Amino acid sequence: MAIQLEKQSIATDKNEVLLGKSLEQLTAWVQQQGQPAYRGKQLHQWLYEKGARSLGEISVFPKHWRETLADYPIGRSTIHYRSIAPDKTRKYLLRLADGLIIETVGIPTFKRGEDKETGRGDWKTINPKSLERLTVCVSSQVGCPMACDFCATGKGGFIRNLKSHEIVDQVLTVQEDFRQRVTNVVFMGMGEPLLNLDEVVAAVHCLNRDVGIGQRSLTISTVGIPNKIRQLAQHHLQVTLAVSLHASNQRLRERLIPSAKHYTLDNLIDDCREYVRITGRRVTFEYILLAGTNDLPEHALELAKLLRGFQTHVNLIPYNPIQEADYQRPDRQRIEAFADILGQKRIAVSVRYSRGLETDAACGQLRASKV
Repeated sequence: MAIQLEKQSIATDKNEVLLGKSLEQLTAWVQQQGQPAYRGKQLHQWLYEKGARSLGEISVFPKHWRETLADYPIGRSTIHYRSIAPDKTRKYLLRLADGLIIETVGIPTFKRGEDKETGRGDWKTINPKSLERLTVCVSSQVGCPMACDFCATGKGGFIRNLKSHEIVDQVLTVQEDFRQRVTNVVFMGMGEPLLNLDEVVAAVHCLNRDVGIGQRSLTISTVGIPNKIRQLAQHHLQVTLAVSLHASNQRLRERLIPSAKHYTLDNLIDDCREYVRITGRRVTFEYILLAGTNDLPEHALELAKLLRGFQTHVNLIPYNPIQEADYQRPDRQRIEAFADILGQKRIAVSVRYSRGLETDAACGQLRASKV
């Protein structure tokens, strides 16, 4: 649930923020301010490499100009709350310029056999040499309108879409907090990305072009919105599309995902097949396993039949509990049996245990719950 905090005072909030702009756009902006074009490259470096939070701290700019534009909004959030799980996953509550709160998660993956820490008791103790990759799970909306029955974010309602710079800011915040470059970004936080498609696509381009993260290292997740998967395909991005399926038949999907009443499973799969045809990239299907609900052998057989014949990969995600729902996580034997059936039917499958479970930072648990 989004939390309204005291509204920040921004003297120039009528102006468009600088974060999210390309080098060319920043160069045009500094020239409009009467500065030479090379200042655009300096501004770009300070925004995306040095993490500047105000123009006043950009020391290479003339002092008088810095003072004149000290209140011009760059577009950065502030960390309102940070929690750290035993596996070193960090969950952040970020306060936006209008006082609303969103959640972001930083997920470090460590090399096998490497030490995770350089010391004890300090949240900045991760040994950088031990990291294999650093993934950020970003939000695309404040809250979520989809109201999936097993998801904490959907229980809190919807406030508004995020702007592209508010999405990019989440990545920069995690990068600065870990003091390590982010390697992967997944649009799996608060919100339904395809209901904010224009801003999400703009953020993808900025993360690729300006932050330097390859598009193949970006994943956009969706529960399925009519016509939107085909629209995403027309952008010809090199991102991974992850579809939150969670059911093997229409009746079960409507029970778990209210919006499925307006977007049948057959139509969703047809759109995914068209996405593969247009982009040449496979679709990943996310399937949260709920004990006794969608994890039976007959469900696995239905799912295999549904996905037969095109480029797919299934991520099985054991359910992460929330207070607002009565679902349970299946035991390991049931999980492995489900995966085995898919494998026998030649469906590519993996089991993904979520990170950050102890701090409500795992899949389906995100909600702005600390003030």
